[in-house]
Amino acid sequence: MRWWDIEPVLELERELFPEDAWSAGMFWSELAHGRGPHATRRYVVAEDPAGRLVGYAGLAAAGGLGDVQTIATARDQWGTGLGARLLTDLLRHATAFECSEVLLEVRVDNTRAQRLYERFGFEPIGFRRGYYQPGNVDALVMRLTEPSSVPVPVQGTEIHG
Repeated sequence: MRWWDIEPVLELERELFPEDAWSAGMFWSELAHGRGPHATRRYVVAEDPAGRLVGYAGLAAAGGLGDVQTIATARDQWGTGLGARLLTDLLRHATAFECSEVLLEVRVDNTRAQRLYERFGFEPIGFRRGYYQPGNVDALVMRLTEPSSVPVPVQGTEIHG
């Protein structure tokens, strides 16, 4: 993801997460940590063959721990494997960041995403009550202890950092 991707990412963010969408400032802050020899972030976007942004994802890493910050795909991409390709990219970079485990939070009512994470080996470890605001929706916290055992990604939509 680059600065010029922020506006199309925000459009998709607002469509998918109307109650708790990230702001431009949040993405700018994350991207500031994504370049150079001391980078601690990996943010990617996915584009369809026509160049339309159809997904994005982000990872933060520190002290051997990775955290999936965000992952989203356009509704017309659901069921295509794009979410798995985005997650594969993040987990490969978690390995490059030398993370021994990766955490994430997912809405308790987002069973589709939970199934994706479970396919990759994430396991539930707890809840964060009222994590998603202003809707006061709980988050399920999940952990993967072997990010280096990532499956080979399926070819398709172009993903780039």
